[in-house]
Amino acid sequence: MLRFSLLLFLAGPLARAEIVTLDEAVRRALARYGAVRVSAEKSAEAAQAIALARTAYLPRADFLGQVNRATRNNLFGMVFPQATLPGISGPPLAENSMTNVFGTIVGFTVSWEPFDFGLRKAEVGAAEAQKRRAELGVERTRFEVATATADAYFTLLAAEEMVKWAEAARRRSVAIEEIVGAQVRAELRPGLDLTRAKAETALAESQKIQAEQAVAMAQANLSQYLGVTAVETSPARWLEAPPAELFSSGDAKAHPAVREQSAAIDASQARQKVVDKTYYPKFAVQGSTYARGSGANPDFTTGGAFAGLGPNIVNWGTALTVTFPAWSLPGLRIQKEIEAARTRSEQERLKQIQQDLEARLERARAQLTGARRLAAQMPVLKESARATQVQAQARYQAGLATMVEIADAERLVTQTNIDDSLARLAVWRALLNVAAAQGNLEPFLNLAGGKP
Repeated sequence: MLRFSLLLFLAGPLARAEIVTLDEAVRRALARYGAVRVSAEKSAEAAQAIALARTAYLPRADFLGQVNRATRNNLFGMVFPQATLPGISGPPLAENSMTNVFGTIVGFTVSWEPFDFGLRKAEVGAAEAQKRRAELGVERTRFEVATATADAYFTLLAAEEMVKWAEAARRRSVAIEEIVGAQVRAELRPGLDLTRAKAETALAESQKIQAEQAVAMAQANLSQYLGVTAVETSPARWLEAPPAELFSSGDAKAHPAVREQSAAIDASQARQKVVDKTYYPKFAVQGSTYARGSGANPDFTTGGAFAGLGPNIVNWGTALTVTFPAWSLPGLRIQKEIEAARTRSEQERLKQIQQDLEARLERARAQLTGARRLAAQMPVLKESARATQVQAQARYQAGLATMVEIADAERLVTQTNIDDSLARLAVWRALLNVAAAQGNLEPFLNLAGGKP
């Protein structure tokens, strides 16, 4: 195939194009296209979520330090746990006093959950299932980008073929116009023939411009994935017939979309396990040591101006604490039903994806069969068009035909040449669609990368 530089603008200068092969274009797209990088970062985020879930096995240690100056009025009575009112310790005073003193606290507490009936393991499993889904999401994104890049590459190939044959038609029209012009000047043909010849040349030029516009648009589409301003295709075996047995069998069970959706089901089921393990008592082994200082004395007097700035009373203690979410069962049951509904939804989505892919595969195979049959007929059509062209030229030179017959024959030759190239490319494109429906582009890219 001839190589053509691509036009970024029809009236602008020719861009310096870079030659790329199909497999190179796919590799560049996978390395540069933003959607692939976004998907990869989501996978990295899921990997960190596993590390976060595993930190639940570690003991918790908290340090507290505080210096305050406050009044020391106190009273008997109970206050439910809350986060608004500060607490106060010590005996109540007989009367309110605005006398204020320093108070200090320094403390350290360690809490560790020795066993949890499998809750932390379930949470880690849910994080791992989500990571697996994210990894398969990266594979699906890479596959979709590779498929879209290959499709854009074939669009550019088809546009370049149209330019090639449009240029050939333009050159023939110019040559015919020169011949007819000479005959008209020699008064061997009417002036109307030269007018028609010029019209055919202008039409051929218009068709070439339209073809170049298609190339520029196809180039821009491919550049979207490659991140370069101008590319052109590399000669390969695109106009050869691929092996007939290629992709004759296979299904879509291993398609990246199917695998990702299966992982989504696993992730939903893993979340169900987390909910199942939530309604268990929580045991915590705790230890604490702390020291306090206060400027208030037990006899209701106060120390000096700076009394209480340093902690001087030390305590320590250990405990085994058990907590049980007694009234959380109704809510947990609802959460479990929600996760079960999500799992059923993901399972139905998997069935839909499989159904759609099977239908897509059948359409692609039908397209491949039709493309092969059409490509087989094109040599006959080309030969017939060529014979018609020769006969029309002979009849015109003998004065038995008009310029209209010459123009029709030339158009037929151009169209059959374009149709022949597009039919051959359609076979390869249909193979690409079959590979895309099966979920594996490697056999196709290996074949396409072969040299003619």
